[in-house]
Amino acid sequence: MRNHFIIIVILLTTSSVFPQEKPVGYTLDEAIVFALQNNYSAINADRDLLDAQKQKWETIAGGLPQVDGNIGYQNQLKQPISLIPAEFFGGEPGTFQAISFGQPQQVTATATLKQQIFDGSYIVGVQATKSFLSYSQNNKEKTELEVRKSVVEAYGNVLLARESVEILEKNLATLDKNLFETQKLYENGLGDEESVEQLQITLSSVENQLKNSRRLEKITVQMLNLVMGLPIENPTILNENLDQLTTQKIDPELLDANFNLENNVDYKLALNLNEQRYFEHKLAKSRALPTLNAFVNYGSSAYSDKFNFIGGDSEWYDSSILGFDLNIPIFSSFKRDASTQRAKIALEKAKTQLTEAEEQIRLQLENAKSEYEFTIEQYKTAKENLGLAERIEQKNQIKYAEGLATSFELRQAQTQLYTTQQEYLQSMVAVINKKTELETILNNE
Repeated sequence: MRNHFIIIVILLTTSSVFPQEKPVGYTLDEAIVFALQNNYSAINADRDLLDAQKQKWETIAGGLPQVDGNIGYQNQLKQPISLIPAEFFGGEPGTFQAISFGQPQQVTATATLKQQIFDGSYIVGVQATKSFLSYSQNNKEKTELEVRKSVVEAYGNVLLARESVEILEKNLATLDKNLFETQKLYENGLGDEESVEQLQITLSSVENQLKNSRRLEKITVQMLNLVMGLPIENPTILNENLDQLTTQKIDPELLDANFNLENNVDYKLALNLNEQRYFEHKLAKSRALPTLNAFVNYGSSAYSDKFNFIGGDSEWYDSSILGFDLNIPIFSSFKRDASTQRAKIALEKAKTQLTEAEEQIRLQLENAKSEYEFTIEQYKTAKENLGLAERIEQKNQIKYAEGLATSFELRQAQTQLYTTQQEYLQSMVAVINKKTELETILNNE
């Protein structure tokens, strides 16, 4: 018993020391792959594609043979009475005899085979299923591109928040040291109170920024988890830093990449809209054609005074019918004509929208190239400016320590450095995001 107790204690201790789930680290590419399989929108896009495939077969099956079975049971609790001239039964002329026909209980079993022979709307519907399936595939592709873009943005925001925290912590440590030294100088009568107050203002501002950045860091991780399809409290680890990722995303050759309009997913969807309007117009015209359907019916009926149809000696009477239904549209007071004209107008509008979409996509491409090129230039400038701002701040630190610069001048240099640091971080995130936007338009992968 004592040994069992010791084993239980060891197991409980071990489970508390070693966590059950270890945090998983992701590079950006790994995060994208994971999100494409687990993102909520991506999962539903797969379901939409599967639904489109089922809808295609549903449409095709509508023109294939259909078999229906029917079993009916009737019990005439009070049979209807018919009046027959009494003279038929040897009675007096002018009088009537009340009689009932048939037996009160009846069972009928029938099976009907229906086959569509010709229906113009069915033919058009089957043709349109291919276009609808193509639309679902293109919509899935668009969802995947949007998920990829969202993961890149969320991943970059996490790195931005973490880099901001690290920089602000370093800045805060430097300010603490400056304030401590200035406070001592003031207490010993070698400094002025304004210098202390200037540093206190800067310190308070940086402390607030640091608190906010730490909160943002937690929120950005939760946003990344949501995009990836993970629980928002999951302890996700990022295996890349902002500088590494930015270096990877600088690719000037992408600006000269070949652009095939047919690869662009928005163009594909606009083309799908044209196909849809074309089939709607064709469907409207098909409603003026006749439809022809055939059916074969086979049934059997049994009658009795009591319910003895199952395993009884009831006699069954068979029946069968072969029939055709031909429906010929003749005159609809020009309703069909108006419907056809409306479908034609919608088709012409779709053609215009396709032309507009082509021009918009070309414009988006040029704009994306321009913005990507600008962000690369801005990143290089921000990196140079950061080096300059660091040197300026260092010089003012030395001058301030030697009494050659005022606290106001030091604060200006520090504020300039902090602004430049944030501009540098933002420029790296911009490079990452703008490259993704350009790749989304090109869609050459």
